[in-house]
Amino acid sequence: MKFSTLFSFALAALSVNALPKAAVQRRADAIDDTTVLNFALTLEHLENAFYAGALEKFDEGAFKKAGLPSWARGRFVQIAAHEAAHVKFLSDALGDKATKPCTYNFPYTDPKTFAALSMALEGVGVSAYAGAAQFITNKQYLTAAAVVLSTEARHASWVAGAVNKLESWSGALDVPLGLNQVFTLAASFITSCPSTNPALPVKAFPTLTLTTAGNKAGSSGTVAYNGSSSASGTAVAFYTGLSTIFAPIKDGKFTLPEGLMGTVYAVVSSNATSVSDESILAGPAILEINFNSDNTLVKK
Repeated sequence: MKFSTLFSFALAALSVNALPKAAVQRRADAIDDTTVLNFALTLEHLENAFYAGALEKFDEGAFKKAGLPSWARGRFVQIAAHEAAHVKFLSDALGDKATKPCTYNFPYTDPKTFAALSMALEGVGVSAYAGAAQFITNKQYLTAAAVVLSTEARHASWVAGAVNKLESWSGALDVPLGLNQVFTLAASFITSCPSTNPALPVKAFPTLTLTTAGNKAGSSGTVAYNGSSSASGTAVAFYTGLSTIFAPIKDGKFTLPEGLMGTVYAVVSSNATSVSDESILAGPAILEINFNSDNTLVKK
């Protein structure tokens, strides 16, 4: 699929899933409220570092030179403040159990590529909170997660529509992602973490690369992971809203199914009818299938 140049950059950045050993040298098995909050804090530390670093690097002149609206940087400054507040909020709630920030590497090169990557990260953040909510038992924590999620969703919508000129939503429902799926995407930016950080019950799946000849149903595509084409007998599972749509893989090829619009996540599953952490062979990969205000797909 031929995405816009900027969003292609963002997707490529999220496909390099080489996981630093320091991030997973210890792995917890239990998932309790503290674990979920530390998982959320891990993502908030990442976003906080992402915005702080970019805003330190790019001043108003750089944003203007990149052709972004004059007010864009000011709004990103506000988002950066939100992410810093989320870090403090979760850190205060966890006290001495709070995980510390890692060392990160973000591959943006200018304000435009920063904005493209921001859209991808904010979308992953929304899906992370939506997917982790099921593990929270404390109602106060659940409310806290809900208000952070709604703010992240506002960020994602603004960056997509106002800055990147793409659709601000993918449909009536967002996609919830599992802890391992989110960590797989986040791990591409982590270079090392403090050895004293609390262990998390997460692992990263192998990198998934999807390419398609177009963005409409029936377009042919290829799938590869672990450096080679996948075997027959598996399927690409596409997450859209709360639905999972399967496309059988044969000789490393698949056909894009009906019903995909906006931001879609995809994994390769050994089961062609259901997906679990045990059946995921690679992914997630992110597809951005742009559509117009009349719900027609943007031609590629």
